[in-house]
Amino acid sequence: MNIRHLTFRLLQVYVAVVRLGSVSRAAAQLHLTQPTVSQQLKRLAEAVGEPLLDSQEGRIRPTAVGTELYHAALDALSRFDDFNGFLQDARQGTRGGFSIGVVTTAKYILPRLLGPFNRRFPEVEVSISVGNRGYILERHRHQQDDLYLFSHPPAGEHTLSGRFIRNPLVLITPPDHWAARRPPADFSALLGERFLLREPGSATRLVFEEWLRNHNLQLKRVMQIESNEVVRMSVEQGLGLAVLSEHTLAEGEHRLGRPALPEFPLTSHWYLVCHNNRRLPYPAANFVRFINDNLASCIDSRYIHNDLARLLAHIDTPGKGA
Repeated sequence: MNIRHLTFRLLQVYVAVVRLGSVSRAAAQLHLTQPTVSQQLKRLAEAVGEPLLDSQEGRIRPTAVGTELYHAALDALSRFDDFNGFLQDARQGTRGGFSIGVVTTAKYILPRLLGPFNRRFPEVEVSISVGNRGYILERHRHQQDDLYLFSHPPAGEHTLSGRFIRNPLVLITPPDHWAARRPPADFSALLGERFLLREPGSATRLVFEEWLRNHNLQLKRVMQIESNEVVRMSVEQGLGLAVLSEHTLAEGEHRLGRPALPEFPLTSHWYLVCHNNRRLPYPAANFVRFINDNLASCIDSRYIHNDLARLLAHIDTPGKGA
């Protein structure tokens, strides 16, 4: 048998004839003429090289070879029916998977988005890479993920970003610090304190240092710590002061001081980022739409600043998105 001569249409015709036991009934079901169905059966028998059908008592029945071909045809057609169903689900973004790279601070908000998304679309698999900004920038540079979460997004002609969540940067002190009890008039009164800073390149540090430069202020004592959790716990233990994302403080905030200074919190946002020269997988595009439509049910309303229009336009452009 030359399997290259088999087509889905031949197999569909053959299965219909065997099931119905009649060429005329199969022709009516398939909206074909009887001569067309007969010709298809002849082509199929020639391709196999063996008789496939017998006529017994006015009903067409398969031969032994025809029975085996019938089962093989059912398997093949059923498998492709399954694939067609999967394809429809995939195109709707309800099956398949995507990857997302997030900077370490974003791990405090990503579960609030992925949890509801997973409950709505349990068949979508999401792969998550978490690291400092330098690590995620490197993944972005090499296009290793479909989507990214940054609080200080990368630039470039092939980068699309949309801010959607406010990320206020707040000043924290030990609970018994003098500034927590009697907040100074402005930040300059704290310049002699030790400040605990994230590593160079951290978005939180970038925003804080830019704010210091814009106000001609310079810290006198600093300590570098490459972990939000360790920074927070170190402040609790009196090691110094820090500026951190408010989203990182839900745990242990009662053990911290929050001086009410007029300059704080500093303004920052979370951005959803993708490459505009790369087609997003359907599930990733579905995730963007889900965030846009359901953000109010995932995130405290005071943090919402949804502006994903550019990303939505990208994924809804033929050849670009899903």
